[in-house]
Amino acid sequence: DDPGQANAAARLIEGRCTSRSPGYVSVPVLVELVWVLAGAYRYERAVVAAVIRQLLRTIELTVEDRDAAWSALREFEAGSADFADSLIAHRNRARGCTQTFTFDRAAARGHHFAPVP
Repeated sequence: DDPGQANAAARLIEGRCTSRSPGYVSVPVLVELVWVLAGAYRYERAVVAAVIRQLLRTIELTVEDRDAAWSALREFEAGSADFADSLIAHRNRARGCTQTFTFDRAAARGHHFAPVP
């Protein structure tokens, strides 16, 4: 977010979160963070990816579905997928879903989704 909010978040993590008692970042928070940084603040994809990468590497935070988030981040960095769409697909696959259907035409062009017939 803006510099003041970023500093406040850093102080919160540094002051309250430890590797023994980590903070928790849910999937909706990850998706919202990407949407805010890319949409509202119009940060470049590389900057957004760097923020997500740093968050995923922070041992003082437990990230929901961290492995799926890493996979989504790699695709996002490669420019081949929307972060949220990729995260949905990787979470579904980890739970045994072999195909995910979507009305989203752009997502359906990727290898994770199929268009709703």
